[in-house]
Amino acid sequence: MDTVEPVQPSLNSSYHAPALGNHQASDEEDSEDSSPSASLLPKQSSVSLAVRYSPNDSYCLVYIIFFLMGIGSLLPWNFFITAKHYWLYKLSNGSHHGDEEDLRSDLSDYFESYLAIASTVPSVLCLMLNYVLVNRLSSNVRILSSLFVILLVFLVTTIMVKVDVSDCRVEFFVGTLASVAVVSGASNLLSGSVFGISGHFPMRISQALISGQAMGGTLSAVASIVDLAISKDAADSALAYFLTADIFVLLCIFSYLLLPKLAYSKHYMLASTSTGPPAGEDGDAAASVPPLQPILRKTWVLGLSVFYVFFISIMVFPAVSSGIQSVHQDSGSPWTTTYFVPMTSFLLYNVADFCGRQATAWLQIPGPTSRVLPALVLCRSAIVPLLMFCNFQPRDHLHTVLFAHDVYPVVFNCLLGLSNGYLGTLPMIYGPKVVPRELAEATGVVMSFFLALGLAAGSAFSVLLVHSI
Repeated sequence: MDTVEPVQPSLNSSYHAPALGNHQASDEEDSEDSSPSASLLPKQSSVSLAVRYSPNDSYCLVYIIFFLMGIGSLLPWNFFITAKHYWLYKLSNGSHHGDEEDLRSDLSDYFESYLAIASTVPSVLCLMLNYVLVNRLSSNVRILSSLFVILLVFLVTTIMVKVDVSDCRVEFFVGTLASVAVVSGASNLLSGSVFGISGHFPMRISQALISGQAMGGTLSAVASIVDLAISKDAADSALAYFLTADIFVLLCIFSYLLLPKLAYSKHYMLASTSTGPPAGEDGDAAASVPPLQPILRKTWVLGLSVFYVFFISIMVFPAVSSGIQSVHQDSGSPWTTTYFVPMTSFLLYNVADFCGRQATAWLQIPGPTSRVLPALVLCRSAIVPLLMFCNFQPRDHLHTVLFAHDVYPVVFNCLLGLSNGYLGTLPMIYGPKVVPRELAEATGVVMSFFLALGLAAGSAFSVLLVHSI
């Protein structure tokens, strides 16, 4: 009566790199046996037929919904950091457009570094809370409440675009950082929860979520450039910019409400409950905090890899990369003055990041147990000095510019984004697949915690880095 049937691993017993090109769909493509992670599955599975055979993902609706949720989870942060010209305008020493030097102030010079800290530190706390609540509060409640908080904050931010803050810039600065902290905490609660439930699905769904996060950055960069091109007024440009974010958050809410109505998603969520932890004597085992030790035993290398990838990325993006100016800025052309930073820092980085994440849908090497993966992650450290010695301005200590050509920040930002996307995604999608099924959702939250911890540590170091240049 008291014996418990041993739990089958969800994907991990032995990993074999999937064959290239073996990703085409069959009639039952979306079952776990035919997903890109099929080679990770144990050969003999005691899982019920309901788990092993699933309906098709009709019109890829579930894939699209998770892709949209990925966009929505990082869209708020990306919209905040990409609106560089708007924050420069709001925090400037004047109330109208002028030369960039005229618009400089102590608040605007280091705003992005403080923005990074305000956005990442609350993220760690919210993901810790998310892990505690993973079995106590339904994913629906966590996800929908996070989306509504994000929507509320963005509505307030949109309204503030038309408010004159020239006499209270410090108060606006503090209020903005508080808004960033709230929306970032909600976004990470959203991201951790959605990534947690994606652990119940085949690996293609987790990959869709992570690719969507990169697309969120790309969309925000494109929206920023379009606004700069079509609007001559910073306030009007920012109004259209933040209204775009409001509409997209509403789209995410409606999309998520549709998810439980689809047969494909209902199947996998049902399968996850059928392989969940057995109830204890009081029937309350499901409400307990998931065990952390078995998760870390399987995923600590993957978790540290995620941590270091995003630690390096946030250390230089956007605090350093967005401060790199064109060496021909004095020419006065729109490319060197208006579009150089949005294009080279934000757009190119996010496009490269998206390409790196999307590549993991077809190429999943090195594997989760390979030593090559953490070695490649450590090699990314070289990107930091490369960007530091580009034409970053203002330079108060390191006056030497080693890479005095506009092509260098283009190449370095592409390299930063591509490696962030690929090496950051692989361990994230491996994590929930190397543990027993009933720990998949909790493992997704743990991997998101490592990501947020890397962002928090990197943002703290970014302040030191910017002040040292």
